[in-house]
Amino acid sequence: MTDHHQLSNFIWQIADLLRGPYRPPQYERVMLPLTVLRRFDCVLAATKPQVLTEYKRLEGKASGNALDARLNKIAGQRFHNHSELDFQRLKADPEHISQHVQSYIKDFSGNVNQIFERFEFTTEIERMADANILYLVISKFGDVDLHPDRVDNIQMGLVFEDLIRRFNEAANETAGDHFTPREVIRLMVDILFAPDDEVLTTAGKVFKLLDPTCGTGGMLSEAQNYLREMHLDNKLWVFGQDFNPRSYAIAYSDLLMKGNENSAIRYGDSLIDDQYKPGDDLTDGQFDYFLANPPFGVDWKRQQSAIKREHEKEGKNGRFGAGLPRVNDGALLFLQHMISKFMPYEPIQKQFGSRLAIVFNGSPLFTGGAGSGESDVRKWLIEETDMLEAIVALPEQMFYNTGIGTYIWIVTNRKEPQRQGKIQLIDARSEKFYIPMRRSLGDKRRKIGGTEDGEPDQIGDIVRLYGKFEENEFSKIFDNADFGYNRVPIERPLRLLYQMDI
Repeated sequence: MTDHHQLSNFIWQIADLLRGPYRPPQYERVMLPLTVLRRFDCVLAATKPQVLTEYKRLEGKASGNALDARLNKIAGQRFHNHSELDFQRLKADPEHISQHVQSYIKDFSGNVNQIFERFEFTTEIERMADANILYLVISKFGDVDLHPDRVDNIQMGLVFEDLIRRFNEAANETAGDHFTPREVIRLMVDILFAPDDEVLTTAGKVFKLLDPTCGTGGMLSEAQNYLREMHLDNKLWVFGQDFNPRSYAIAYSDLLMKGNENSAIRYGDSLIDDQYKPGDDLTDGQFDYFLANPPFGVDWKRQQSAIKREHEKEGKNGRFGAGLPRVNDGALLFLQHMISKFMPYEPIQKQFGSRLAIVFNGSPLFTGGAGSGESDVRKWLIEETDMLEAIVALPEQMFYNTGIGTYIWIVTNRKEPQRQGKIQLIDARSEKFYIPMRRSLGDKRRKIGGTEDGEPDQIGDIVRLYGKFEENEFSKIFDNADFGYNRVPIERPLRLLYQMDI
């Protein structure tokens, strides 16, 4: 079996061919789609003759989804390709390489075509052709052996995750919009699953996890990796949604390459185009776990009319019944959206409620006085439902595009008895919980140790603080009532001094 680090290094080196026509932050526009294309090419190779035979038999008799379903079944995958071309044949005709690559992609099933449309890859094909590097790049990728006999789905997933991380870090000026640092994800996942060893091993139970702002899918992948280490990877189905076209394409590609048949990535804005509504065929609109890193400080003016309309129509029974924050930051809308999809807590029915981990900046925690939309949401979360379990203050300078303070909120409708009516605050801002990075990546100058060999296990230290649920220098425990206050206007009679001279 090929070592995934060596493989990702080999693919990374091909990117040097793009130097000149592309700047390094733009390399991923070519390298990630071509990695996907080459993997699909290798996966489909064994059944390609049968698919071509069936395609010719069905030509003119079936089309669209019906044709895709039949040919996917023959291919034994969730996708197929019915072109006579493959990477080796593409290399055989340098003069017409641009037309052939576009034709080859066009003959994939509809779902793969959608991925490459979101990648806007036709533009990159034409750009490379104009720079006379398309044939050379395609040839180099044709030498990369991504056949499943040599690189299984797990290894391929690790290769793709590594490439996503490296290309996002290379483009650090924009990475923060779509990419959460790996160690932050690992910390969130560890805390999310920490109390659930017994729940996760429930016989016959499969769990569903949603990230409604999934970006390139890093949180979903890390959750799967965590359960794989526990030999429970078959017990988690993952679901994501994102409305950035390229991020969606990357996340969906990753899902297809890993062969996750019961999982899904869907395109759209979660706030106004929810793709996992009640009654959804795969999920019924409810999930056991949630992870998210919604954009920091992004306004919701574009969605304002639709959200206000839903809020007024549905009230407390709707997704945004707790309250609407001010329009310049929609973070608390994403939190309410996720909570609306919580499972009920009914252990007899093997429904164990839900747990949620989300990254916020300081705004959802501190903005808004009593009676404001933000305060109403916090009051609902703390006093009315007792769902806020813990908040972890992270070190500053942890993210690629901001050095501000950030916080992980843990929210659940099944607090353990000792946590009910209480909130744990963990201060992980001390240098005890981070190490300086050898090289800064944008605003990211620090990382929490524990994801690389030789690093102190600072992730484990923070998770243990959470798990022990004890007060010490870095962990404080408060009653819910300690967070409540009212704003009381005090009026005093108007006093006038009046003097009349006669």
